[in-house]
Amino acid sequence: MPVFTVNNLCISTLKGRFLLKDFSFTLNQNDKIALIGEEGNGKSTLLKILCGIDVSDYVTFTGSVNTDEKCGYLPQKIDDDWLEVSVFDYLVKEQVNSEIDVEHYGNYSQIYSILKTVNLDSSILDEERPIKSFSGGEKVKIAMAKVLYHEPDILFLDEPTNDLDLETLIWLESFINGISLPMVFISHDEALLENCSNGILHLEQLKRKQEAKITYSHVGYKEYVGERLHFIERNNMIAAKEKSEYQKQMEKYRQIYQKVDYQQATISRQDPHGGQLLKKKMHAVKALGRKMEEKRENLTEKFEPEEAINIFFDKTVINPNKVILDYHLDELEVDGKKLSHDIELYVKGSDKVCIIGRNGSGKTTLLKKILEELKNTGNVTVGYMPQNYYEVMDYSISPVEYLSVEGTREETGRIRTYLGALKFTTEEMTHSISDLSEGQKCKILLLNLILKKCDVLVLDEPTRNLSPLSNPQVRKMLIDFGGCIISVSHDRKYIENVCNKICQLDENGLREMV
Repeated sequence: MPVFTVNNLCISTLKGRFLLKDFSFTLNQNDKIALIGEEGNGKSTLLKILCGIDVSDYVTFTGSVNTDEKCGYLPQKIDDDWLEVSVFDYLVKEQVNSEIDVEHYGNYSQIYSILKTVNLDSSILDEERPIKSFSGGEKVKIAMAKVLYHEPDILFLDEPTNDLDLETLIWLESFINGISLPMVFISHDEALLENCSNGILHLEQLKRKQEAKITYSHVGYKEYVGERLHFIERNNMIAAKEKSEYQKQMEKYRQIYQKVDYQQATISRQDPHGGQLLKKKMHAVKALGRKMEEKRENLTEKFEPEEAINIFFDKTVINPNKVILDYHLDELEVDGKKLSHDIELYVKGSDKVCIIGRNGSGKTTLLKKILEELKNTGNVTVGYMPQNYYEVMDYSISPVEYLSVEGTREETGRIRTYLGALKFTTEEMTHSISDLSEGQKCKILLLNLILKKCDVLVLDEPTRNLSPLSNPQVRKMLIDFGGCIISVSHDRKYIENVCNKICQLDENGLREMV
């Protein structure tokens, strides 16, 4: 029985670019639908429209969204206005400055039950800790508790996996699979998509973002990816075959045309009858040419996936016995708080290391200390991708300006070619980085690492802002990278496929997982 329907929905930016055209969709009771696509394609916008949230300040839409059910919306993060309030106030208040209705004080048993559902201890209700003091994973659980407190019939979750550690990711999978409510959710985490979704909505912007496409498939994520790859391979095989046959026919046509044209040019004026015949023959040849032109327009087009990443690292080769890092840290502190002690990390050759641990354990702080140590040694070329891109990027300049070193015409042309291979439009190459999505910024940083010809990459959550369809290609790039990688990640696919050394950070130090 349908619980939610969408009819002929069209969404366009205020500049007139379509994000979605003629989309119709039905959500049923047992559906767990994953909404995927490249950054900037309108996933969050679509989710808000489905929930009835006002988006008129940046898009327009037509069509209808119909349901008699109550929708619960989980945003990407808790609004800054709520960060100073207590958990209880956050759960029960509609607005930050509103008074608490007395009836909420009688709902403690319901709130306790919800906190248990999201794996939070009820003692947090008795604390006066502000929301901002909790870890990223705890904030997601608290935000989910607020959604559930309003007893929704349908859930819409926007990037619930952002900032979650491995332990909380596994909890979230269990939560999604265990709750009986139908839902639509956005996530970049491939493992979660594979384990939780039973349907896929895929938003694409094709032909240099001139054509909006949405695909709905009522299958799991892994099956959808397999079907998509099969379609692309089959489509491109047909396109290549048709192109080859067309080129052969065009070559025959050109030979016929040239022959008749030559005969017309050389025929004697004394042979008017022959000239008349050649004139008719040329008419027939030109008619054939028009048919060939029509045929060219109807050829199967080669499908260029939006997520395609056609760049790669140079074949860096490091001596397998070269010591990259022999690091020791007595104490790891953040803001005067001791997080860990007696940390040791030994890295050599082309090791690919991933540091894991709970949120708040100090992974990013440790990675930055390791980065400084590597820079001070001076015997390797180090490239760095932080979790917060603004640390190394000037958002006010364009991607071409950011990537340029010499500023020559040749260098600019090479950079534009690389950006084109990453599916950047000419406009995106030359406008300020601030206008780009987080996924596009991530790709620019990856390209910068390639252009620098680094020996060692220090990466903090390198895959967090990339679409699940882009991530396998980025992982392959990093697997093929011949240098050393030292990274922090919660991405299970990245950890499993790229890294050969996994080290867990906790209060007792850094230990290698066997």
